Amino acid sequence: MSHLAEAFRSNITFSLKHAGIISRKGYLPAAKLADRIAGRVQSHGTKVSMDTVQEDMDILIVLGGDGTLLHVADQAARYSIPVLGINMGNLGFLTERTEQEAITAVDELLTETVTIENRMMLKASLTGQAAPKTSRYALNEVVITKKTLDPVLQLSTRADQEYITTYKADGLIFSTPTGSTAYNLSAGGPLVYPGLASILVTPICPFMLGSRPVLLPPHSRLRTSLETDHDQKVQIIVDGQPAWEMGCHETLKVEAAKQPLRLIVSPHRDYFSILRNKLHWGIGQSTTQK
Repeated sequence: MSHLAEAFRSNITFSLKHAGIISRKGYLPAAKLADRIAGRVQSHGTKVSMDTVQEDMDILIVLGGDGTLLHVADQAARYSIPVLGINMGNLGFLTERTEQEAITAVDELLTETVTIENRMMLKASLTGQAAPKTSRYALNEVVITKKTLDPVLQLSTRADQEYITTYKADGLIFSTPTGSTAYNLSAGGPLVYPGLASILVTPICPFMLGSRPVLLPPHSRLRTSLETDHDQKVQIIVDGQPAWEMGCHETLKVEAAKQPLRLIVSPHRDYFSILRNKLHWGIGQSTTQK
């Protein structure tokens, strides 16, 4: 069964045999907390591996920020390893548990039922004679962007066999619902509840004001090519990391990945409370309906 047909949220009790702990590189507080968590997990007879992702892991605990979690989301999704994110700074969208909540969250993993959300991911690949044969996976977004001094891009885009439009813009964002609060939001795209399986297409600084974001069904297979008379190349960025350069004889393909990221979420903090906190909604107002 496709993961798109699976329940978005489910409850599970772990029998932990092997846990992984990933901490933000070069950040001493994260390293110290990692050692403390490792000792607590090992005291329950669970094997612990640090700063690596292995196929036989039952859980992956990430200490840092959303960026740290994004770096391991691909591997965690491929191996279907649930991920618990502990934010070492401000409250994150993905690493939603705070540093002060870390030990409590780990104890819940060891002794209680936890809540898991299946977060849709995107698969991106480049086709063409000189294109690499590898694929990249994104939890947030796949972005086509121009270089600073390049002219406005013309990006011919299709969903399956249907022509959408040729976007005249500084770039194009293909986003998951999870990623709707990232670059998509900065570019004027909509917020999308993470349980709604869909793919967002949002132009970056479009030349025409009528060029608006589009929300597409999750089974859509998107193809975008660069239309230009010049020897121009654009950069493809996957979850903030440069992936490829695309020329006019190549095509970017974006579709839903087969495997979601299994994200452990707090039972005490819902999606909208995170939005209110991060986006400063209703500051100074009562949260109760009048």
